[in-house]
Amino acid sequence: MQEKKIPMRHCVGCGTEKPKKELVRVVRTPEGGILLDLTGKKSGRGAYLCRELSCLKKARKAKRLDSQLGVAIPEEVYCRLESEMSGNG
Repeated sequence: MQEKKIPMRHCVGCGTEKPKKELVRVVRTPEGGILLDLTGKKSGRGAYLCRELSCLKKARKAKRLDSQLGVAIPEEVYCRLESEMSGNG
């Protein structure tokens, strides 16, 4: 029997390649909202991050999420993503 292929994705913060299930997906919805997609199934343009706040901060500093999602992300959205990733949201 063939082994099932594990989908791999790159973290936009640190750049490491990991299995898709180990990463968190940040989505730009068709309506233009930015959400944290823990299921990985929401529709929209996505970018992947490690489950570490340090990776979110690296992506924020270098504006990698902005370029991956194709929109300028406001500060309040980054604050909301930080609180959701740390478990306070």
